[in-house]
Amino acid sequence: MIARRRIEVRASDDGASAVIGFWSEAGTRGQWFDQDPAFDAAFRRRFLDLHMEVAARRHDGWAETAEGALALLVLTDQFPRNAFRGTAHMYATDPLARLHARQAVEAGHMERVEPALRLFFCLPFAHSEDIADQDISVALNARLGPTWLEHAEGHRDIIRRFGRFPHRNPMLGRATTPEEKRFLETGGFRG
Repeated sequence: MIARRRIEVRASDDGASAVIGFWSEAGTRGQWFDQDPAFDAAFRRRFLDLHMEVAARRHDGWAETAEGALALLVLTDQFPRNAFRGTAHMYATDPLARLHARQAVEAGHMERVEPALRLFFCLPFAHSEDIADQDISVALNARLGPTWLEHAEGHRDIIRRFGRFPHRNPMLGRATTPEEKRFLETGGFRG
């Protein structure tokens, strides 16, 4: 029984490391925020099963380390935005991502990863349609510098104005108001 448990822990560690390795490499190629179908397909193919395991809370123990916490965030916040682009499933694990992000920030994990990856501790809050989460996003992004702070403030301004991200309305079956329609038609944030 003890030997089996050690193997399971090691497999979990290897999974988290694989996610972070893949995601770090994607960052060096400038793929984090591109809308590239080939990248999305590769990400989905490689990590769909692990995403589903994380969504089922089978790897919550990863939250004990900075790398593991970051892997949880990538798999619950970033992965769905790539793997399920254009569907409501993009947002299905957002509440879990925020839970992991809160725990990770409280544990001080954000400061324990390389600076380029710290943003991913902030994004679950920036992706939220709750103004309190947006305030957390702004405070966290302030640590990353003016560019990220400005981005976070822009997200918060949209939530203050509309109470939601209008570009999500079609995917989530929500009616778009005339004001939201004007916002989107004049170049407002589209995700």
